[in-house]
Amino acid sequence: MSTLPVVVAVDGSRDSLRALDWAVDTARGRAGSLRVVHVRQYHTWTPSAPVVVPPDPEADWVLAAARAHLEGLPGMPPTEYAGLDGAVGPVLAAQGQFARLLVLGSRGRGGFASLLLGSNGLAAARDAECPVVVVPRPGRKVEGAPETEPGPRVVVGLKVDGPDDATLDFAFTEAALRDARLQVVAAYPWPVQAWAAPDDMVQPVIAQDTVESETRTLAEGLLAPYRERHPDVRVEPFPAPGDAAGHLVAASEGADLVVVGRHRRRLLAPARLLGSVTNAVLLHAASPVAVVPPSAGEE
Repeated sequence: MSTLPVVVAVDGSRDSLRALDWAVDTARGRAGSLRVVHVRQYHTWTPSAPVVVPPDPEADWVLAAARAHLEGLPGMPPTEYAGLDGAVGPVLAAQGQFARLLVLGSRGRGGFASLLLGSNGLAAARDAECPVVVVPRPGRKVEGAPETEPGPRVVVGLKVDGPDDATLDFAFTEAALRDARLQVVAAYPWPVQAWAAPDDMVQPVIAQDTVESETRTLAEGLLAPYRERHPDVRVEPFPAPGDAAGHLVAASEGADLVVVGRHRRRLLAPARLLGSVTNAVLLHAASPVAVVPPSAGEE
């Protein structure tokens, strides 16, 4: 069990206080510690601008508000507060080196009200060395949510043609810690298009039932070693046709957590990327979303 703290970023917004509540519950459930950080961004001096004095760390109203918000809560984990100076995105991402989890609100005090996730949250999810959890605003609705039985539930996306070990391991561990069942969304392309001639496509002769059955079989094989390590986790493979992001967003309704992987670097795209599916889930999911970096040596 990791002894690293759960790190949560606060900025005085309601979104960050919701993230703080989520982080407290998570640290408490793991018998771990909590680190509350506020990144204080201020303008540096230039000849054409007045000198801006850095804020006094001892007079940080954001951290004071966070302390007041948590005051009197029962079962509080060991908690430390830290004020950090610098550009928010890079400073938060750097906290991932010393965190079990990095927890953020969906949007902070800056930016446009129409944005569902701020640029600093995207930067941290893309660059942090640890899993990053983004806690959305309450009441977000999704379309096409499937009916599911009540109770704790963790959702994870699985690419049967390129599974991510770190993502699956994190999802199984979270499900075990939460005593939750694990819904595994394995999307497959459908309809499959076959090219007969330039600008001419024909429907394949393979049946959708066959593709779905093969996807389920592959998923079961990939999940087998994780089932052995987590025998108490109830696993529900869910082969689904079409858009993986759409299915994950739909499954987020009522879920405790949705787990997605961060995009691996590619030869022609060496920079870190979130990937289109991860980005869409972050922007639209109704539940908290965990973005898991690849295992060491895989990125």
